[in-house]
Amino acid sequence: MPQTEFTALKPRSFRTLRTLCALMLREMSTTYGRTPFGYLWAILQPAAGVLLLTLIFSLALRQPDLGTNFPLFYASGLLPLLAFLDISGKLSKALEFSRALLAFPAVSYLDAILARLFLNTLTQLLVFIVVVGLIALLYGLNLQINYSQMLISWLLLLGLSAGIGTLNCYLFMRFPTWERVWGVLTRPLLFLSCVFYLFESVPPPYNSYLWYNPIIHVTGQMRRSIYFNYDASFVSPLFVSILSIVTLLLGLLLLHRTSRDLLYR
Repeated sequence: MPQTEFTALKPRSFRTLRTLCALMLREMSTTYGRTPFGYLWAILQPAAGVLLLTLIFSLALRQPDLGTNFPLFYASGLLPLLAFLDISGKLSKALEFSRALLAFPAVSYLDAILARLFLNTLTQLLVFIVVVGLIALLYGLNLQINYSQMLISWLLLLGLSAGIGTLNCYLFMRFPTWERVWGVLTRPLLFLSCVFYLFESVPPPYNSYLWYNPIIHVTGQMRRSIYFNYDASFVSPLFVSILSIVTLLLGLLLLHRTSRDLLYR
């Protein structure tokens, strides 16, 4: 290839990667660089939540619904829920957060979404590893983790977060009232996502209604990967995958058609 052609193609080949890295570094400095403990807060907050749940329920119950360790049981349900809320919430504000940079032709709405998806996925994965690792270390647990099942749970979690977050990215900017409505709708998720209990303990017909909450499939799959004797037969990766794909494609289609108009409203 002639030198002139190589120099012409090189900027286009690496432009997206440089843009994503720049957006990720910007968010790290603005989100975590303004507090004294910075990135440590991302780990301390869910760890404190697990500790609080352990203190409350260990006083009323002899043992959790699964296994014998309260912190591990609640962490396996709470951490996926918090990860979903954090990643989808950050994606829903991606355009608003990078509004000034999106005025440049080199930065697209997809760059802003991908940068937030990558950074917050790495953050939540680190939080999960640190919190579960500390629980295993402090209580001397010999975890027999099924890593292939855990990979499925994280793929379901990320797909659902990306789909809901991308669709809400459009809806929040197009209909500002929807952001408040969504905040109200997600508040009961702590009690409706099988964080404190198992899906199998919910009596009919309520379990059939609860099944349509996609988060319970993520938490069930996560617990299946941590507890080798837990079957979680109710989990449907197909249901979560279809919901994720539909919401993601719909969100991307709407943003592709209206992102510039939304930014300059």
